[in-house]
Amino acid sequence: MAGHKHNRKAAVPRPPRRRFVARSLAVQTSRLHVVDETSAGGLVVKVENGKPYVAVIARRNRAGKIEWCLPKGHLEHGESAESAATREIAEETGILGNIVSPLASIDYWFSSGDRRVHKVVHHYLLEFVEGEITVENDPDQEAEDAAWFPLSEVSKRLAYPNERRVVAIALDLLYPETRP
Repeated sequence: MAGHKHNRKAAVPRPPRRRFVARSLAVQTSRLHVVDETSAGGLVVKVENGKPYVAVIARRNRAGKIEWCLPKGHLEHGESAESAATREIAEETGILGNIVSPLASIDYWFSSGDRRVHKVVHHYLLEFVEGEITVENDPDQEAEDAAWFPLSEVSKRLAYPNERRVVAIALDLLYPETRP
């Protein structure tokens, strides 16, 4: 093979340049209209026979799969986060609760259709007052099911890591002596 020149450039295709891909993604997202949304909800805790339970709801995600999550919803014009949390929880679960303490605010971004959404969700710890758990009065009909889950096990059911962290904050607040 001496004397034979092998042209590597012609034989091996070059991979796409990363910078080009990143630049094209930046152009796509910069064209999306940015929308700010604020929601509120939280954990309603009910104690039965000395054991705490939390009200959660089941919703369908964009792929059509059922996901368990904490009840929450958008603030109405002029409404406080606290008022929205108690109203949304009552609408989605049939449960009335009193706010005991703020827990956490989750701040995240997502794309939906032709817009980029910046969302902040305020979560509160609520004490159960009254009501039967149901989704029958959900005006948006987003919640497909609602149920009480033991507080110690609810994180295993929740679909979103941020909501599992909110439950951990509630556990630290309610039972500080048992947490490491």
